[in-house]
Amino acid sequence: MAQVLEFRLPDLGEGLTEAEIVRWLVAVGDVVAVDQPVVEVETAKAMVEVPCPYGGVVTARFGEEGTELPVGSPLLTVAVGGDAPASGGADEGSGNVLVGYGTGAPPARRRRVRTSPAAPSGALGATRTAGAETAAAERTDARDLVDARALTDTLDRRNAGAPTTGPVPVISPLVRRLARENGLDLRELTGSGPEGLILRADVEHALRSPVALAQPQALDGLRAPSAPVVTAPHASTSPSATAAGTRVPLRGIRGAVADKLSRSRHEIPDATCWVDADATELLAARAAMNAAGGPKISLLALLARICTAALARHPELNSTVDTQAREIVRLDHVHLGFAAQTERGLVVPVVRDAHTRDAQSLSAEFARLTEAARTGTLTPADLTGGTFTLNNYGVFGVDGSTPIINHPEAAMLGVGRIIPKPWVHRGELAVRQVVQLSLTFDHRVCDGGTAGGFLRYVADCVEQPAVLLRSL
Repeated sequence: MAQVLEFRLPDLGEGLTEAEIVRWLVAVGDVVAVDQPVVEVETAKAMVEVPCPYGGVVTARFGEEGTELPVGSPLLTVAVGGDAPASGGADEGSGNVLVGYGTGAPPARRRRVRTSPAAPSGALGATRTAGAETAAAERTDARDLVDARALTDTLDRRNAGAPTTGPVPVISPLVRRLARENGLDLRELTGSGPEGLILRADVEHALRSPVALAQPQALDGLRAPSAPVVTAPHASTSPSATAAGTRVPLRGIRGAVADKLSRSRHEIPDATCWVDADATELLAARAAMNAAGGPKISLLALLARICTAALARHPELNSTVDTQAREIVRLDHVHLGFAAQTERGLVVPVVRDAHTRDAQSLSAEFARLTEAARTGTLTPADLTGGTFTLNNYGVFGVDGSTPIINHPEAAMLGVGRIIPKPWVHRGELAVRQVVQLSLTFDHRVCDGGTAGGFLRYVADCVEQPAVLLRSL
């Protein structure tokens, strides 16, 4: 007899608490092998194909494409063993380890008794006993929970005086904190996630609605007593009725970028200095390198090599600030991030140990990471751990910028477009290839003298590449 195993969304690392289903790679009834990718999800870090640790027949999928699921919620169920078609090791555990699951025998399924408080007659929260459960009933109930009533219906029931006691179906500490900071009682919401889980989108929806906005704020998530609130008709709780225009959810990569940049501006006292530099000799040096044969050297790689040499002279800028300990932590390795614009938004892939690489190695790694960014195959590891960022916004046809520091780093070098400009060269006016360089830095880690010294050294290497030879 086949055993039905449930595969839950694993922890994809780096503290991620949720992911959005982008594309299902299997359908109900498909036969899957151990470690076969079954769904493509987008996290706050990257696009990830999630492999299933079981082999067998897919009996249910939880969540439609575009649904955001918290870590630990069901993804699919698989019938393994017994009458299930052979799938190349259907009864064995996965050898492909993600955080949260991995090798070993599949765990036994635990029966649960689940109730849904405050549910009206005919709703989806009827109590199920362990003895009455069957695999088919579980699958049907899970799909029904995904299609739970909209949040606006929950608000109507709340206004009608529906009881709000019982357990709160939420596992994300971020969701709890968001509700607590805004005085929202999670017991008054019905989650739109699998098994009625309350997602961040549910809380944000409630906070945008006129009903929630009319409620008094409370301390530590406990509502203060207040007079009855007169609310608008049911139609007014629709997001489209509260304001004109198109609403775009801040989630996935876009949401992560928004959170990180907001935190950077909130925490870091940044300052920017800039200088124009004559890049004519640097371009000539690159042309000579490539004319000599061998793998092509990119301009970004030469700029990265200049950055690592400058950081060796000014290590204050390759650091981070420990706000709790009130200490500046100077880092031993340079993990160089570079800004890359993709269809899904801005990402910052990281070149590990950039200070140990030559121009050829840097060129190859930049090419690999850029292609992965373009195709959406960057891993969370490719996007984390940076210590300094190089931002080539010149590709957008602009000269200068004051970029926001990639928190928790301490500095970012910006490079504008290289264009012909009149320039005084060797005492005479000439047309030279000029670039604007800008450095945004955390004023807590150094003063303007250090930042200016770093930027001046970079400019000197751009203008006279031979200066860089002294540090090789």
